This record gives sequence, C-alpha cells and structure tokens, in this order.
Amino acid sequence: MAFDGLRPKCLVVVVGTATEIGKTWVSARLLRELRAEGMHVIARKPAQSFDPGDSATDAHHLATATGEDPTTVCPVHRWYPVPMAPPMAADALARPPFTVEDLVSEIDWPVPAPDLALVESAGGVRSPIASNGDSITLIELLQPDLVFVIAHAGLGTINDISLTLEAIDRGAHFATPIVILNRFDPADDLHRRNREWLETHLEVEILASVPAVLSRLR
Repeated sequence: MAFDGLRPKCLVVVVGTATEIGKTWVSARLLRELRAEGMHVIARKPAQSFDPGDSATDAHHLATATGEDPTTVCPVHRWYPVPMAPPMAADALARPPFTVEDLVSEIDWPVPAPDLALVESAGGVRSPIASNGDSITLIELLQPDLVFVIAHAGLGTINDISLTLEAIDRGAHFATPIVILNRFDPADDLHRRNREWLETHLEVEILASVPAVLSRLR
C-alpha cells in the first residue's frame, strides 16, 4: 500500500511529453514558491538516471527547492549514473531489475502529512520507469489528485500533448491532467496559436506560466 494513512493533502504527479522538457525546472520553481508562502511541500523522484558528469541531478534541484536531502527525494540506490531510462540504466550497470511497485513502496511519506507532495516521473509519459511499467503505471498506483503534463509550446506540441493525454486517459482515467506549456512566449505567434488550438479542442486546463499554476494550487 502506497500511503498507510499518511497521504499528502494534495498529491501531484509530474510527467512530460518528452525527456528534457522542463519537468524538474517547473517542479522546483513551483515548490520553491509554495514553500516561501509557508506551505509544507515535499518532492519525490522514485528513480533517476543521469550523466555522471552532471554537476547536479534532478534530486538535487528538487531538494534545494523543498529544503530536503537529495537522498530523501530519491533513494540513493535508485540513482543510476547512465543517461538512459532507469530500468535500462540499471541493466547497463548490472544492477538488479525493479518494478513500479518497488518504487512506490520506497517512497518516504513524512509525518505530519505535507500540504503538497510532488512526485516527478522520468522521461516522457511512455518512457519506462521500471521493468514493468512507465509513468502511466506510476499514476495508477499513486492515484494522485492532479497530473501535471509538462510540454513545450512550439512546433509539434499539439501532437505531443494529444498523444500524452490519450495515454493518461486510457491508463489512468481517474487522474485530472493539467497541461503546462513550458517556456511559453506570449509574443510568439506560434505559441499563441498552439495554446488557442489546445484550449479550443481539448477538454483540459492549459496553463502557460508558473504563476498560473500557483494560482491553481492555492
């Protein structure tokens, strides 16, 4: 069981339409702002893979935002210093395979329950996060209150967002997805038109700034 009665007051899972889309940047800024307002926030990254030459991992950035230790954000045995999907990185390092159930069972939920817990996935929504599943499986097990879908605002994003939302709807229809257009530039005609098309054709919230997301969470 994922919570044992310690469920956060608001649980958010952050997924992306692709890798390097800005999940950690958006997550860290949201957490930093909410913490500055006095909210008790935590971040969790069930598994992370990275280039060993990186100066800081996703867990470091998230930990800086929440005031936690990076090894609390992501258990140290789930740090895989190979830039591949986590289960592939584990295999490349000759480390044991693991399941999504393993990752969920390892999440440390603090007492008292935080006002908001943010769980960040790895890669795109269909990128494997464990040997038996991806971010959809993670959402199914955690049953979050909200799912933030981080996407770019430029050419191709309508296709990326539509496919990601279809995957979430098929595999985790109980979750409420909210699309966040990262690096949205209101002066960019394509960005504006993409946002207008999405708002007209998709029955989900489309947010285009961190302040807009913060207003949604307050």
